[in-house]
Amino acid sequence: MVKIIADNCVACGACVDACPQGAIAVEDIAVIDEGKCVDCGACIDECPSEAIEN
Repeated sequence: MVKIIADNCVACGACVDACPQGAIAVEDIAVIDEGKCVDCGACIDECPSEAIEN
C-alpha cells in the first residue's frame, strides 16, 4: 500500500490527477482511500515533492 509522507506533501494535486482509481483526495495534504487504492504506483511517479512511497 502506498503512503503519504506528510512532511513532504505540498498538496499540489498531481497525485490526484495521476490516480486511475480516484483513490486520492487533497485536504491539508493528500489522503489515500485504502479501499480504492490498487497499489499501482502511478501517484509515486507523478509526485514532484517525493511525498508518496510504497
